[in-house]
Amino acid sequence: MNILEAMRIYILAVERGSISGAASDANIGQPAASERIERLEKYLGCRLLLRNARTFKCTPEGEVFYAHSKKILADAEQAIAEVRSEKRTLRETIRIAAPYCMGELLLPCALRFVREACPQLDIDLALNDGNIERFAEGVDLWLHQGPVDDGPFHALHFGQVRRILVASPDYLAQHEPIKEPGDLAGHAFIRIKSMFGTSHLPLVDESARRDNVPIRTSITTNHWKVMYQMIKGGLGIGVVEAFACADAIARGELVPLLPQHVVPSQQLHLLIRVQRPVPMRVRTVADILKQRIPDLLGAQTGDNPDRTLYSAE
Repeated sequence: MNILEAMRIYILAVERGSISGAASDANIGQPAASERIERLEKYLGCRLLLRNARTFKCTPEGEVFYAHSKKILADAEQAIAEVRSEKRTLRETIRIAAPYCMGELLLPCALRFVREACPQLDIDLALNDGNIERFAEGVDLWLHQGPVDDGPFHALHFGQVRRILVASPDYLAQHEPIKEPGDLAGHAFIRIKSMFGTSHLPLVDESARRDNVPIRTSITTNHWKVMYQMIKGGLGIGVVEAFACADAIARGELVPLLPQHVVPSQQLHLLIRVQRPVPMRVRTVADILKQRIPDLLGAQTGDNPDRTLYSAE
């Protein structure tokens, strides 16, 4: 029995929550994956997994074996990568999570550089705007906008992402003018469910004074693109990331509102799963994203990224 390969299948099964998911990742059939785990259990003389039609979880022995196996394989991977000393030899899979908007507009460009540097590295990209359990599914890297809570990760501060309050010219032509923050409450506000509350919008004026301005949320959605299309279609006003709406503003399809006020920027971090040691594939991809994401943000908006979208504090 190839003990390292059996360990790898077992780790994938634990992180995916199913043997079928592990088999898919390992590019083998489910019966083969099940057989390797069963042979591993027989070799160890104990049960590692408790599984039936409703549950799938580790035994106490399985949890201990998972933790040690994870470190052993990470050490082996790093040793091989450092001896070969070339990023092009990186293999296996890296799992990256990101918000929908950034994942759809910016990450594809950044991942092109990852593919060029590491052509044999497989990428598993998951997009989600909610407060997901960041690393429950074995995510290695998460590009995260917003406050960072404590968790099993290292946080690399990438900077800030600007957001702009906008409306379409058609909407503004058919509704009362918006001249001051107090006017917002009289207009239909469209937002992503995870953004802001239902009754107030934070705004900062030229003197750096921050106010929570009353708004009237009329439509919520779980995807930025739906929100964006509804705002462009004149259904209401809303807040969009600057990199997502810069072109529409330049074409006159969207109009920034209350130019003397700004919506507070969101912090941008790359969260890295805590592992000892951090695998070479994770360090390599994190370095590439750290180098490329700021440039892509600036290119999308025409701004100086060091001054606006990517200003470290």
